[in-house]
Amino acid sequence: MNLNSVRMGIVAIAFGIAGNGMVATGAHADEFSFTATNTTNSTITEVLVSENKSDWGYFEIGSGIKPGSTVDLVWDQSTNSESCAQWVKATYADGSESEPAKFDFCEDGLEIDF
Repeated sequence: MNLNSVRMGIVAIAFGIAGNGMVATGAHADEFSFTATNTTNSTITEVLVSENKSDWGYFEIGSGIKPGSTVDLVWDQSTNSESCAQWVKATYADGSESEPAKFDFCEDGLEIDF
């Protein structure tokens, strides 16, 4: 899979995705989204996604997700033929990285806390 052609929106702003390994599914509604909340004291600088925990794609999230902030992330329709089950992790401004956790992105109302 090539993520270079995939796009995702954060709220109403579209950000590009780069790398390999990110996916979503074909059996979902017109708009496939989830929320991401930063529960730490450090800004999230990257949200990384992988189907296999080996090839990671990342979301360009601009200046990041500030501590205590929640953002809505919307998958582009070009990912609709991919798997729902994905590994997700975050990198932080302080240089740390969260442990990968597996989520079902087809789940309605999915909320991810980092």
